[in-house]
Order: sequence, then C-alpha cells, then structure tokens
Amino acid sequence: MLDIRAVREDPEGVKAQLKTRGGDAFGQVDELLRCDEVRRAAETEKQKLQGDRKRISKEIGALKGKGEDTTEIEAQVREIGAQISAIGRQVEEADQKQRDLLLSIPNLPHAKCPAGADETANPEVRCWGEKPALDGEARDHVAIAGDLGLLDFEAATKISGSGFVVFRGQGAKLERALIQFMLDTHVGEHGYEEVSPPFIIQRECMIGTGQLPKFEEEAYGVLDGEMYLAPTAEVPLTNLYREMIVKAEQFPIKVAAYTPCFRTEAGAAGRDTRGIIRMHQFDKVEIVNIVHPDESFAQLETLTAEAEKILQKLGLHYRVIELCAGDLGANSTKTYDIEVWAPGQGQYLEVSSCSNFVDYQARRMGLRFKDADGKNVFCHTLNGSGTALPRLFVALLETYQQPDGSVAIPETLRGHFGADKIG
Repeated sequence: MLDIRAVREDPEGVKAQLKTRGGDAFGQVDELLRCDEVRRAAETEKQKLQGDRKRISKEIGALKGKGEDTTEIEAQVREIGAQISAIGRQVEEADQKQRDLLLSIPNLPHAKCPAGADETANPEVRCWGEKPALDGEARDHVAIAGDLGLLDFEAATKISGSGFVVFRGQGAKLERALIQFMLDTHVGEHGYEEVSPPFIIQRECMIGTGQLPKFEEEAYGVLDGEMYLAPTAEVPLTNLYREMIVKAEQFPIKVAAYTPCFRTEAGAAGRDTRGIIRMHQFDKVEIVNIVHPDESFAQLETLTAEAEKILQKLGLHYRVIELCAGDLGANSTKTYDIEVWAPGQGQYLEVSSCSNFVDYQARRMGLRFKDADGKNVFCHTLNGSGTALPRLFVALLETYQQPDGSVAIPETLRGHFGADKIG
C-alpha cells in the first residue's frame, strides 16, 4: 500500500502518477484524504478528552482528600468517558475505511515508466537469439503432443473440467525435468534458497502481497474465503517474512520455489484457449528477492537476467519488454515481461514477469529492517517467474520439433530428462 504521509505531502503528484495508469484510482486519493482528516481530527479530540479526564480525576482525588462532595464532578468524568468511547468508535471506523482505501489504490509507476494505455505501447528492451529455422511448416504443440501422447485434455476434462490438462508419459517427465532444471539453476548458479511451501494460503497473506482485495474473483477460495489455493508462489515465499524485522546484512534475501498455481480466469475466447497456453492450473518456478530500498532497481535488473538465463540455457529465442503505465500490474512500480518465441503459434508468449514493488507489499505485510540509525524501515520486494510452465513447455516442443515428428531435447536439459529426444 502507499504511504499515507507521502499522499498527504503531495496529493496532486500522487494523483498525476495514478492517472498514467488509466482508470479512476486517482479519484480515491481525495476520498482517502477526507477520511484521513476525519480520523486525525477524531484522534486529536479523543486525546484531548483523555487528558481532561485524567486532569479531572486528579481533582476528584484531591477533593475527596479534603472530604468534599465529588458527585457532580464524577458525573462529568463519566460523561467524558462516554464521549471517549463514542469517538473511539469513530476512530476505529475511519481507520478501517482508510486502510480499505489504501489496500485498493494501486502502486505508483516509477518516474521513467513508459507512457501508454495498454500492451501495444510496451517498448522492447532487448532480444536474445534468433527465431528457429524449421524444416517445413511449424506445427503447434497440440499436434506435436497429440502424436507423441504427451498431453491428455479429455482425461483432464473428465476429472476437473475445461481449462486443465493431464501430462502423460514423457510429457509428465519433461514437465518434471524442466522444473528440476530451473530450480537447480537458480539455487546452484544464482544463489537462491530452495523452499517448498504450502499450496493453501491464509487470507491475510493474499492481502499482504496484493492479490486481495483486487483479484479475489480470480482466486480459488476455500473455507468461506479464509484460505486460498496459491495463485503463485510469490504469495507464500514473500509471506515467509511477514511481520518480521530482518537484518540489513541479510540483503539480498533470495528464495525460490516450485508450486502449482491456481487461477479461475483462463482467458477469453481465441487462440489462447487452444492447448495449454492459458490454464486454470499450471506449474511455475518463482524467484523472490527482499532487498534494501537503495538496491531494488539494480536488483530488478539482476533478477530479470536470472530469469532470462533459463531461456538462454535452453536455447530459446525471446524478447524482453518493459510494461507501460497502463499495462502495469496493480502492485508493481516497474515490470519487465520476458516473452519466448513459439513457432507453432507464430507469436511470443509471456513466460516471466519480473517486478519491483518497492515498499508497497512490505508496508501491507509489516516487513521491515533496521537501518544504520536503528530505525525500522520498510524493505523493498521483487519477484519474477523463473519461469512459468506450461508456456515454456509449448515453446520447447515447437522450437525443437523435428521433421520425423520427434522433439529434440536441448543439451542442457538432457541430464534432467534422461534422453536426447522424445519420440
């Protein structure tokens, strides 16, 4: 969430930054400030009344010591007490309303965030590799996997409905090999601590990383909304440090995990609904960093390079784009998307979104560190997919398809997969 003090100090500047996102979030700033003014005025009045009650209570004691009647003045204290209770309720109500507003207002785009209303305005930052030259027309992953028996949509529909898939045989093995390969790379080469977290998450953890309240309709809630299936490993990984004061010498804190991810939204009608490009359940390796505020933008470059390394090691052509203000996620101040080329789709597919949230998440979850002066300061948090499946699975099948219908396995993956080809 935003710092209410920063909003008070420069409300017009905050509104101007929010306007670059599009939508009407900037309109909530005035409502937030009105609520804050009411809350602060009520809190001031409450403190004044508490002071009056304390002063008069001392007077009662003095009067009783002299043997004087205190009936009238005691009634006055009781009246003040009733006023304090009433104002206390006003403070609590205003406090809750202010928090609700702060939870609903998105993060501020960073100063140099590209202008634009949607993804068509996202500039390309860099490109790696070349589009593969295939022998013959590129087949898509559905055809390739169908011939090789790697994916079973019919069985998944029977078990869970549309938007799910069963990986079978060498398809399941390839999925597992990719997960292990990514974890081994991030842990062994990039210095991450591997974590295996729970896949069911408490509501306050979802609020802490910003999935709630904004994206509640996209989440699978259980136990009347008190628990949720993990939409991404970002949630349990970042919440490992919720309500903690970490030591500055721990920075950068780097944790990685594999989890299945669950999202009710599986895409609108169109090409993305074919095959496994957009699913209700999918596997992902996530990387999370917790860093000193002075280092977060430099660390975003490092984290993005770490996610890119996965695609480089697999020999997959990709591009990196920076999200414009209108396409930026609600929690992020700066984001790079990594998009891998899928020949059978004839398009790039997003496999990683690497974001710097600055103190937006840390403020929601009470994640701080002690600075050199011993003051508690909010950390900065970052995360990225390192990377997401099954789009990586799609790109690999379509990039390494062979004329005889088989699929070659990249050399760097063969040790994990145990063979040099499928089929």
